Amino acid sequence: MEYDDLDLKQPEQCEDYDQCSEFVTNTIEAIIQAAIGAGRNQIIINTNLKLGLPMENINKIAGPIIEAWAYETFHDVMEDKNNKYHLINVEAQQRLHMADVILQFKKKRKVESGVTAEVDVKATSEDFESSGKSPNITSFKRIRTAYVEDPDYIFIILSLKHRVYSTKNAETGLMDGIMEVVAHNAYDLKFLSKADLSYNPALGSGQLQVRDIHYVKLSKRTTWEFCQLLDRKFINSRKGFDEWMELAKKNEWIKTDD
Repeated sequence: MEYDDLDLKQPEQCEDYDQCSEFVTNTIEAIIQAAIGAGRNQIIINTNLKLGLPMENINKIAGPIIEAWAYETFHDVMEDKNNKYHLINVEAQQRLHMADVILQFKKKRKVESGVTAEVDVKATSEDFESSGKSPNITSFKRIRTAYVEDPDYIFIILSLKHRVYSTKNAETGLMDGIMEVVAHNAYDLKFLSKADLSYNPALGSGQLQVRDIHYVKLSKRTTWEFCQLLDRKFINSRKGFDEWMELAKKNEWIKTDD
């Protein structure tokens, strides 16, 4: 038996998925850009280090700090009842969740009155060219199952580029570290081009990665087309068809007679 012979569950997305995805992506970018434009993009790190932060290793601690900044930025918008972005709920997720933040927006639609997106925040350094360039996104098994369970699942990758510098605190005489968000891009994972989405078979069912998060092309596709793309990348790796078949049965991606 081969892949094309299987009777797979084919998730069908809603008619307005593309419009919802575009709305969410554009709104997220607008929120981040507004924060940068208003000068709310600086994170001050106070230490008792006389010579400042260790710049050569700063990228190792940047991720959680940038994630916290993003969450607070969204949360501040949500708390403004008159916010023009129609952001109505913000939830930070635990460390092992696929995304870092869940956002809910109010939006008029044929059936529903809102749209939900899960956001994975990725920090990249302006000071180190290769820092965060090819991040892990999530496991193959988890994301493949998520799209079967919810064909309208919106998973956004939010890339935040930062720079870090030190400045002397006039009161303490010590060096304060300044982490500053300077650029951003947001992408719907489902629309990343085939070339920009890579599969690393290491670790469990393998990890999806963005080949170069700074240079990404988009390609519109349906949820079912994306599931097929993911399957092909898995099968064409050293994992092969047999291991994919085991996952497909275990996670109920194949139709049954029951």
